[in-house]
Amino acid sequence: MKVGTDSILLGSWASGEAVHRILDIGTGTGVLALMLAQRYPQAQIDAIEIDKASALEASENIRQSLFTHRVQLAHTSIQQFAAETTNRYDLIVSNPPFFNTGLARNQARHTTTLTHEDLLFCIEKLLINNGKFCLILPKKEGEDFIESAHRHALYLTVKTSVRPKPSKPIERLLLRFSNVEPNTEVLENELIVEEDSPKRIYTKTFIELTKDFYL
Repeated sequence: MKVGTDSILLGSWASGEAVHRILDIGTGTGVLALMLAQRYPQAQIDAIEIDKASALEASENIRQSLFTHRVQLAHTSIQQFAAETTNRYDLIVSNPPFFNTGLARNQARHTTTLTHEDLLFCIEKLLINNGKFCLILPKKEGEDFIESAHRHALYLTVKTSVRPKPSKPIERLLLRFSNVEPNTEVLENELIVEEDSPKRIYTKTFIELTKDFYL
């Protein structure tokens, strides 16, 4: 799997407080786990990947990284992992499945292997009290996910709407949830990735957000 803009956005944007243990659900190449290992130098990270080829790729990327001693990869489903682990997490991140029909690049993009309801049940179990869960989804799926999350006592605290360019509609939502109901309104903002230009020119906001992770 390629490292896409979604992963870069989520890895740069996701955050929590007093983060000591992190879970990356559906790690793919391992990029999210490695980005968060860089951001939180004291944290231990568990990365979950059900696809065998992707798990092998992530394992090699982790092995060759500076963070190999703090990132643990498990080739399994999140459902099985949640049923077996005793760990609880301060911060959970996921770039989850969203294709309901049709062909996808691999099974990691199919909601048949991980429905959003399954994901929410696992988050409920694995998140510590006042922990944070961050994910990225297409706009429509993200709005639906907010409603589903509320039924699982996961409350939206931050919502960043992502436009590819100023002239384009919102395509993605970066969402942050807490399992403690907040006493303030949801923080909503907008992020534009590129300028309106024939060439690829990233906005100052995008560069500032991701600067720690690009060479």
